Amino acid sequence: QVQLVESGGGLVQAGGSLRLSCAASARIFSINVMGWYRQGPGKQRELVATISNGGDTNNADSVKGRFTISRDNAKNLVYLQMNSLKPEDTAVYYCYAKYWSGYKFVEDWGQGTQVTVSS
Repeated sequence: QVQLVESGGGLVQAGGSLRLSCAASARIFSINVMGWYRQGPGKQRELVATISNGGDTNNADSVKGRFTISRDNAKNLVYLQMNSLKPEDTAVYYCYAKYWSGYKFVEDWGQGTQVTVSS
């Protein structure tokens, strides 16, 4: 199991920026996909952005042009740079990892970090 610990959440005004970090307990170069999901009040968990171990990224339409996902394999960190934040971005943000265990794919999640955007 890969332990994932998020940090960087907080309260910010609309139009502001935050950078989330996710620290993984394993060497992330071996993790096929890492990413961020979020769950807003009364909503289902949804994809925000993912990045493969080859560096290919996938962003939700709602965050394209505003959020950027990146990874530092040497430090076992994944980042989510969030700019031009909107009140609708308010949610708990979860770090995600998908990797091959040797005989099956495994998905792990962090505990989440709260992001609140005030209008």
